[in-house]
Amino acid sequence: MKMTVQWNGNFRFSATDLEGHEVEIDATQIDAKTQGITPMQLLLTALGGCTGVDVVQILEKQRQQLTGLKITVSGDRKVEPPRYFETIHVEYMLTGKELDDLKVQRAIKLSEEKYCSVGAMLNSRAKITSSYVIMKE
Repeated sequence: MKMTVQWNGNFRFSATDLEGHEVEIDATQIDAKTQGITPMQLLLTALGGCTGVDVVQILEKQRQQLTGLKITVSGDRKVEPPRYFETIHVEYMLTGKELDDLKVQRAIKLSEEKYCSVGAMLNSRAKITSSYVIMKE
């Protein structure tokens, strides 16, 4: 795995993978308009994407009819540098036909405790909690 991060002036960067997928990164100060996602927002995004892939795969294996998944990831950072996340909360909003509550719980638990590499890395510094809501179709 390899990423290239190119500086584009001020506090803006472009991150590109080997296949050409690109993400705009910007850490411009609060009083100016940003033109990309901040590095810390990317961490939360990575966690949401990682656990999302796990949950979808696990629910498919459990023959659950998932039709929608929205994940909101929020975090609170330390006040003093380095300002890493001390707490992170992952909220899953699942939509599907007759989703089994116990199977949803199991899928989330397996992602959190076994499969999500991003969560495993962040867990060494941050307390990660989660909740979920099952929406009827």
